[in-house]
Amino acid sequence: MSRMVGTVSMGLRAPIIREGDNLADIVTNTVLEAMKEDGLAPRDRDIVAMTEAIVARAQGNYASVDDIAEDVRNKLGGETVGVIFPILSRNRFAICLRGIAKGAKKIVLMLSYPSDEVGNHLVDLDMLDEKGVNPYSDVLSLEKYRELFGYIKHTFTGVDYVDYYSELIRESGAEVEVVFANDPRAVLAYTKNVINCDIHTRARTKRLLKAAGAERVFGLDDILNAPVNGSGCNEKYGLLGSNKSTEDKVKLFPRECQDLVEDIQARLLEVTGKHIEVMVYGDGAFKDPIGKIWELADPVVSPAYTVGLEGTPNELKLKYMADNDYAALSGKELQDAIKQAIKEKDGNLVGNMASQGTTPRRLTDLIGSLCDLTSGSGDKGTPIVYIQGYFDNYTTD
Repeated sequence: MSRMVGTVSMGLRAPIIREGDNLADIVTNTVLEAMKEDGLAPRDRDIVAMTEAIVARAQGNYASVDDIAEDVRNKLGGETVGVIFPILSRNRFAICLRGIAKGAKKIVLMLSYPSDEVGNHLVDLDMLDEKGVNPYSDVLSLEKYRELFGYIKHTFTGVDYVDYYSELIRESGAEVEVVFANDPRAVLAYTKNVINCDIHTRARTKRLLKAAGAERVFGLDDILNAPVNGSGCNEKYGLLGSNKSTEDKVKLFPRECQDLVEDIQARLLEVTGKHIEVMVYGDGAFKDPIGKIWELADPVVSPAYTVGLEGTPNELKLKYMADNDYAALSGKELQDAIKQAIKEKDGNLVGNMASQGTTPRRLTDLIGSLCDLTSGSGDKGTPIVYIQGYFDNYTTD
């Protein structure tokens, strides 16, 4: 009889990771222990994934508020700095902002509205319509914003981020002026020195600012892209993807870790005889339909993965074939016809009607999202995820 279970995603419990730990040993041993204790039987093309957090922790990739401040001061001059398009997050951005403010005399904080880049709302779209505000063109002062919208708290956190970020800047020793706009060039009326904090649109923002006459433009990816006084750093992403560690320290996105995933893959192959794919994952790439928050606050879903995870799915839509090509068939005859179609499918189904609606996203983005949902972000204690059957299809026995 054919195997009845398809894709299975399992969170594996692991020790608490500390700086300097041998992560290749820990991940490999955790997987092997699960195989021994829980009867997990390895197969070729299984997937082992680990959170970016434990990779960065093992690397000791941390930086302090003072490290951030020194880098900002050296790169932007220490006077008035425009900080534009930050996301509204105590975990993701608050400590970064503390360091930025400590490295300047004044911060012009320019917030996008009605929401930040990842969907945290300052105001509701309906309120903009009601007040006759055009977010594509209107630049609002703090006074105008308060007059129109009052004091709005975030739906989930209960925080008024306008007040919260303003007070944080003052506590760090800088003056603050708050502006609301969606055209990055609006900040140039206040200062020519800018840190753009957007994540996925950062290249365009830098280009527009430079073309409009900005003198010094740095993204968060340019801050702490090299060590400061022996701090951690991320050569490619800087402060992007960082998280709060303490009130004066951040954990940065992991540095180069391709060797790590390949090392773990080689160890598992030696012990199990199976070719298992390995990846590091951060935020998933999905959107909450209620809160409207797009999860992906990291610069990428996966900073490192083995070569077998390259590409996108190449799948046929079973319900399309059942309703169209094989509408006259049923039972075993239908099953056999669909299985035969899968076996004979082209290597590239782009443009084929029978493949439409099969989520043509990168495998690492899809699998990373599955892993993020499996491991959660709280106290489950499962920073390692083991996936079986992801590459199976209806013909797999």
